[in-house]
Amino acid sequence: MNVVPLTGDKLSAALPALARLRIEVFRAFPYLYDGDLAYEEKYLSTFAQSRDAFVAAAYDGDEIIGCATSSALDTNHQELIAPLSAAGIDLASTFYNGESVLSAAYRGRGLGHAFFDHREAHARERGYARACFCAVIRPEDHARKPAGYSRLIASGTRAAIKKSPASSRIFPGKISMKRAKAKSQCSFGCAIYEHAPPRRRAISDR
Repeated sequence: MNVVPLTGDKLSAALPALARLRIEVFRAFPYLYDGDLAYEEKYLSTFAQSRDAFVAAAYDGDEIIGCATSSALDTNHQELIAPLSAAGIDLASTFYNGESVLSAAYRGRGLGHAFFDHREAHARERGYARACFCAVIRPEDHARKPAGYSRLIASGTRAAIKKSPASSRIFPGKISMKRAKAKSQCSFGCAIYEHAPPRRRAISDR
């Protein structure tokens, strides 16, 4: 298995696999997302046109078995722009780390950390000062919450804080919204962390 950074035409070629993975992974708690290919094609087409759109793709041979996405925050993600601006976050220098989806059989092998590192390298190369990411938050007593479940935002936050302990923080409060295709109302927690000063490094595409 290996994780490969994708942009441009190579990113576009990976979108069908990303659509499949989103539908597969987001059916489960906490997402409870009822996706279909028509919706995914429209959503991902918009993502692919975003400034600095990026996918870290995990391959097992020639098969994509996981993806993590990111893009500029100020060209998309309208639901985040107002609350982050109100908190004094400069949108133009903030990178948005989107979904991280991985087939269940490949979890627990360190691929999530590789996704994080590739996205951070891409953001640094393009001069972003910070990144943000969100996680779905469901009520603690939700009927479909599996035994032993821990919030996904926790693992992402731990990785960010480990890299930048002095400047990481959880965005105060929750961002409530009704997402298309979601089966019920939910909230999104948002974490912000600062990058180290940008450093130039080459990132080769597959």
